[in-house]
Amino acid sequence: MENLFAGLIASKTRIKLLTRLFFNPETRSYLRELAKEFNVSTNSVREELNQLTKTKLLKSERNGRQVLYAANQDHPLFPELKSMVSKAMGIDQVIDSIVIRLGDLERAYLIDDYAQGKDTGIVDLLLVGNIDQYHLNDLSRKTERYIKRKIRSLVLNREEYEKFEPTLKQRPSVLIWEAKKNSRTGKP
Repeated sequence: MENLFAGLIASKTRIKLLTRLFFNPETRSYLRELAKEFNVSTNSVREELNQLTKTKLLKSERNGRQVLYAANQDHPLFPELKSMVSKAMGIDQVIDSIVIRLGDLERAYLIDDYAQGKDTGIVDLLLVGNIDQYHLNDLSRKTERYIKRKIRSLVLNREEYEKFEPTLKQRPSVLIWEAKKNSRTGKP
């Protein structure tokens, strides 16, 4: 992913910050947490956070002695940056190549690391619906080669999802696709 942004942004730390905070704008992070995650010095992260806060791409708020940083969703460039980050992480390809081709799919969630904007190389998906596992595996393999990341899927039917939902709420997750609801029944 860094290669996609490298021509636009020289700082690898800034690329990681934008990815981490703009992919899932609900994510909030502290300086030391980010430095540890990126395996770089707190000074280099602080410098980038200050620059991004000065340009108002990030918001900051005090929480005791620490400062919490998050993407500024009111910034005019927010939609474009969020879209660029999703494309750089390959999520648009996952949606186009897998999710919309599965047939009887109700919802698709990105869970765990990617839901937090952490590009770990493994995309974890939660798919809800009646899905042909063979077709899913075939689409996943093809998409993995294209996005250069591993795709792991957890497939649940509606009843299993309803039981799993409390657990899902405890984990980082982002709804990336949902079937259009039937106007009469209210169901997908």
